[in-house]
Amino acid sequence: MAQRVTQGRKIANTIAAWAVGFIIFFPILWMVLASFKTELEAFAMPPSFLFFDRTTENYGIVQERSDYLHHAMNSIIIAGGSTLIALLIAIPAAWSMAFAPSHRTKDILLWMLSTKMMPSVGVLVPVYLIFRDFGLLDSRAGLVFILCLGNLPIVIWMLFTYFKEIPKDILEAARMDGATTAKELIYVLTPMAIPGLASTLLLNFILAWNEAFWTLNLTTSEAAPLTTFIASYSSPEGLFWAKLSAASTLAIAPILILGWFSQKQLVRGLTFGAVK
Repeated sequence: MAQRVTQGRKIANTIAAWAVGFIIFFPILWMVLASFKTELEAFAMPPSFLFFDRTTENYGIVQERSDYLHHAMNSIIIAGGSTLIALLIAIPAAWSMAFAPSHRTKDILLWMLSTKMMPSVGVLVPVYLIFRDFGLLDSRAGLVFILCLGNLPIVIWMLFTYFKEIPKDILEAARMDGATTAKELIYVLTPMAIPGLASTLLLNFILAWNEAFWTLNLTTSEAAPLTTFIASYSSPEGLFWAKLSAASTLAIAPILILGWFSQKQLVRGLTFGAVK
């Protein structure tokens, strides 16, 4: 029998949840507030939290110095392209591992996961030389390719987990009705796994959007996304905390809005199959 939760326990849990949420969100809040301060106020000690003279000058300077829309468009194309291509590859791969496994399936899944254990800097030199020889440096296609490969193991693992929760009887019934493998994937499996597909797409889009290592090392200007846009305000010439905060706020705004409007779908996908 389930234990009854008292009203005091509910209030305590609610307060604890809000406290943890505020601690996690506080750095973002501080960054947004710092973007409306002058440079002197941004690193003044003791810091001013709410009571300071607000200014939008930093946003104007950021837009004059850098083309925000150019970097934002690069981020959308690179993150969206790499995520969609990874999904196109991962869906049939996860289907085969979930519904037609072999004695090597577990070894392959473990091998794919092990590729994420190696630091990216370990393969920077060979990747850079390959990109240089094939003319992919500072190109959107090059970044789409490298981010797709980098996130592909995570995509396959997530989809494999979701597909394992789908009853095989449904797919067998579709085969008895004459469905080919392609039709089974498109018309039966994919619609049933929409929550899992949506959460996988969103999470990997966020990972690609926030990727900094490859974007900083493989781009300069033409294909530079918002991570490079932010890094340009970190300079040894002086402290530019207010302008850096303004650039960071502009960079995270699109993905923050996307996460806010898709949070229900994201949570539904992450808990897909958890409750019977």
